[in-house]
Amino acid sequence: MNTNPKGYTQETITLAMTGASGAQYGLRLLQCLLAADKKVFLLLSSAAQIVIRTETNIQLPEGLEAQQAFLAERYGAKPEQLQLLSKEDWFSPVASGSSSPAKMIVCPASGGTLSAIACGASNNLIERAADVALKERRALILVPREAPYSEIHLENMLKLTRMGAVMIPASPGFYHEPKSIEDLIDFVVARILDQCGIDQTIMPRWGE
Repeated sequence: MNTNPKGYTQETITLAMTGASGAQYGLRLLQCLLAADKKVFLLLSSAAQIVIRTETNIQLPEGLEAQQAFLAERYGAKPEQLQLLSKEDWFSPVASGSSSPAKMIVCPASGGTLSAIACGASNNLIERAADVALKERRALILVPREAPYSEIHLENMLKLTRMGAVMIPASPGFYHEPKSIEDLIDFVVARILDQCGIDQTIMPRWGE
């Protein structure tokens, strides 16, 4: 794939993080997407920012531009490779079927986000971007992190699967004999990258 003058490939991916536990999955995925030379539109819900502060040692600064600069430096993004979007930026590319990326990932995906996407609420940019992905028949990967699942959660996941979304629960396996929490995180992130068709070396596939 050709590269643009900024040095990253033309493929762009939307990554949204919502308020479910498991911020580590989303942040590691962001790191891997940038390392794979993908341009990333990043959407962080207010609850996701609270979870990041609670579950990690990362203290995001205040303000969209400051957060974007902080994450770009932390994860080695090239100039303009990472773009952080406001939850009400209705003029952003992800809000329109004519310009949204071909792939969107919500990692982690809260039960509330699953519900909103399933019913087409579109109350914020995350929900609207997912709605666009569904209506345009583009790839939508949802990574729920909840336990146990209620009937409502299961019905929403079934409904979304029938619409074409792919569910990858944050349920790491153990056949690779993980030695650390990072190994468990990488198991899930590797599955997401595989589903996106992105080459990854962080986790061997079954039989390798």
